[in-house]
Amino acid sequence: MSFKATDLTQGNIYNTLLRFAIPFFAASFLQALYGTVDMLIVGWFTDAAGISAVSIGSQVMYIINALITGLALGATVLIAQYLGAGKTNAIKDTVSTMLLLFTICAIILSAAILIFTDPIISLLNTPPQAVAGCRDYISIAAIGIFFTLIYNGISAIFRGYGDSRSPLLFIAIACISNIILDYLMIGIFGMGPAGAALATIISQALSMILAIVYLKKIPQLASLSINSFRLHHQILRQLIKLGLPISLQESLVHTSFLIITVIVNSYGVDASAAVGISNKFNGFAMLPAIAFYGAVAAMVAQNMGAGNHRRATQTLKVGIICSVIGSLFFFFWVQFWPESVLRIFNSSPTVIAAGTQYMRSFSWEFIMVGFIFSLEGFMTGCGKTTFCMFNEILSSIVFRIPLAFILSSALGLFGIGLAAPIASLATIAIALTYVRSGRWRKNTIINQSS
Repeated sequence: MSFKATDLTQGNIYNTLLRFAIPFFAASFLQALYGTVDMLIVGWFTDAAGISAVSIGSQVMYIINALITGLALGATVLIAQYLGAGKTNAIKDTVSTMLLLFTICAIILSAAILIFTDPIISLLNTPPQAVAGCRDYISIAAIGIFFTLIYNGISAIFRGYGDSRSPLLFIAIACISNIILDYLMIGIFGMGPAGAALATIISQALSMILAIVYLKKIPQLASLSINSFRLHHQILRQLIKLGLPISLQESLVHTSFLIITVIVNSYGVDASAAVGISNKFNGFAMLPAIAFYGAVAAMVAQNMGAGNHRRATQTLKVGIICSVIGSLFFFFWVQFWPESVLRIFNSSPTVIAAGTQYMRSFSWEFIMVGFIFSLEGFMTGCGKTTFCMFNEILSSIVFRIPLAFILSSALGLFGIGLAAPIASLATIAIALTYVRSGRWRKNTIINQSS
């Protein structure tokens, strides 16, 4: 099968964006199944302590994944801008720099997590019943960080070329593998949270291998080998300049929710399990917005590289409309039938009662992120990732965390859930003001590196 890049600077915007976003959504959906299937099968075969352990351990790994995702999206934007500008010779240098950088990061991150596992568990106020399982989950998952980094890096390359279908294939195979291994290791062998983590890293390794094989089908990268990997300093500076703010932004978002988890954990193991289950569902509910975030970023990047500013702004408008519509289904589901979500995980009546409070208030965030992710995707495609980072810091640190503390004392779990959509309103207002200012038109990343 030959590979062909997709030109995102031509054609009907709705059709082009949807063709890119739908495979992106499907891949994100399958990737989200990793943690959800882990928790689902743990819920079937263990108890609230097992669910809590996987929930807390997953949130720790989400912060690591956020670092990866940010750098990967930075690579997508850089490759897309080079492609839009017709600078294909720079793409190979970008790929070799990125993959070597990811390998170095994987070694450092794995070592750091393994060394600090126990302090992290203690810092998160983990319920005593869940400590052992949480330690097993984090330690094993840390070993698989390399597989996750390289898979995400290669997927970023394909998306920069306008191809969101190949990453879908990679993750589909890994997801099927993960489900089978989860059932074997948790249901048959009784390994609990440790089995969930082991199933995940084996599946991610399979996904990485498939991605490496298929990478050779891109003509400009056919000659790429380990010997050709080196850190091109100019490209490295641009990757860090573009990707690091996204990584820090995503890490801060997850860190803010991790701090909120500390508040939740003080309510006990049932509340911890309830919010853990709710957050798994919330991850799925936000997938339409996340898919359009990636699609808008790639499409805007190609158009900015080609100098087509008008098409870039039209892409933003279409992205907001589509992502908000996609989020409404999940919003209404939670508003009217929240108990149905919690029962999927074989939850006890006390867990269901606690989760219902949290989900009904948090679900307003599904609407907010329909705006936020498209706006951030637009600015990321323009190379304005530093602005996105500071806007998210303001939302997370100045609004979300203080609101969670204040509202929790008055409204309990309902108040904790309500803190997120209130904070997001400020994020949207600031982002819209920036877009209307027109400052995003200046100094695209590739022009800075010329």
